[in-house]
Amino acid sequence: MGSITNKIMLITYPDSMGGDLANLKIAVQRYFKGAIGGIHILPFFPSSGDRGFSPITYREVEPSFGTWREIEELAQDYYLMCDIMVNHVSRRCAEFQDYLAKKDASPYADMFLRYDTFWGEGRPTPQDLELLYRRKDGEPCQAVTFSDGETRKLWCTFTEEQLDIDTTQAVTVKYLKENLAWLSEKGISIVRLDAYGYITKRQGTHCFFVEPEIWQLITDLRDALAQRGMLVLPEVHDLWLTTLKFAERGIWSYDFVLPLLMLHTLYTHNARKLAQWLQTCPRNQFTVLDTHDGIGVYDAFDWVDNQQAQAVIEKIEDRLSYAYKPLNPEKKRFFKSYQLYGTYYSLLHENSDAYLLARAIQFFAPGIPQVYYVGMLAGENDREALLANPDHRSINRHNYSLAEIDQCCKTPLVRKLIALMRFRNEYPAFGGEIAINCPETHILEIARKQGSYEAILQCDLKTYQFTIDYRKDGEADLRQLILEED
Repeated sequence: MGSITNKIMLITYPDSMGGDLANLKIAVQRYFKGAIGGIHILPFFPSSGDRGFSPITYREVEPSFGTWREIEELAQDYYLMCDIMVNHVSRRCAEFQDYLAKKDASPYADMFLRYDTFWGEGRPTPQDLELLYRRKDGEPCQAVTFSDGETRKLWCTFTEEQLDIDTTQAVTVKYLKENLAWLSEKGISIVRLDAYGYITKRQGTHCFFVEPEIWQLITDLRDALAQRGMLVLPEVHDLWLTTLKFAERGIWSYDFVLPLLMLHTLYTHNARKLAQWLQTCPRNQFTVLDTHDGIGVYDAFDWVDNQQAQAVIEKIEDRLSYAYKPLNPEKKRFFKSYQLYGTYYSLLHENSDAYLLARAIQFFAPGIPQVYYVGMLAGENDREALLANPDHRSINRHNYSLAEIDQCCKTPLVRKLIALMRFRNEYPAFGGEIAINCPETHILEIARKQGSYEAILQCDLKTYQFTIDYRKDGEADLRQLILEED
């Protein structure tokens, strides 16, 4: 198991850089040596849908991706993160199939949430449904038929392949802990708790991030994994105050404010709000600009208000997925889960200066930076994949061959980005103090310092130009970093 370090983490699917795990290792070692300290490998397990997020089992690697040997080899050189779906399992998993066959006699019967039993007679009412934090039209359930012919409704937040599990039950916690222990033995250092906010269900609430119940499971898992040297990272798309609640409890979180706030900053040439956020945000966080999902709108309130968010959307609308094909209206109707789909480079209208500046700010911001593989290659919108796939997220999920990666890494932008990533990983100042200043509306300064090491980022939001001055090997004078293109 690789030790968790304050170095940039790559986010990638197991087959998105070369087609499988073996070629992923070749790609990162050939082209990104020194630029990557960790890798978040998106679900590499056998799955029945949602590109891996409907796991059938956590004990196997999908054969088309490789074997546990490739995972263990990567763990020798990088600290690894993987996902565990704490809200749901695949309907094709062994536990659910046992439940279908044996019903209440199954040892896994309590894992699954009976929808009618939860609500009781005469419910849910229209008012109940209106209160729910939903991801789709209709009720969050599906009817399943057992081997004896009986039909029951079970809670189903997402797709029909993904059945919710009851994390208040001992059998479910045992299932999760046993799988987490297995992943630890295979070299995983960090576990991303996918869709964590949805695990709590209580009548009269949104059934999303219900307190105090929400803290029970994560506290339990955090303490259990800490004994193995592992970290838990809950994935929760919610208002920024939620991240502060995690920080207060010593739990790492994602900075999902930054992606939209960065776009707002770059398009308005105004760094005031961004500077305030960087002064406020947790220090124990992972920062992102892009991920395998879209850019959350609700996440950035109150830092980007309704009017400002709409202005950003209007600026980038010609690059969003629904500029090429219609977006399902329910995606916008459920505003809290509304996301913007497109590559970050395309959402900046392929402006290389603006894009490199965005990454420089991210790398100097508090926390450990994560860079999505498409973003690391400065990828543009994949219109062909979008038009061929009903999922709008496919616009930002291009699968690169090794030959394509080679070509991307020859471009001046990617070469400069790799040099910037190496500086972030290798220069010692990023483990220490941070100072953020906004002397003028369009000027942002971020200083990182540890001991005698100091690095200062100065940004001009009007021109998208920046400089990095740093002190080398204890020298008294600062020198300017030159981003060599190789």
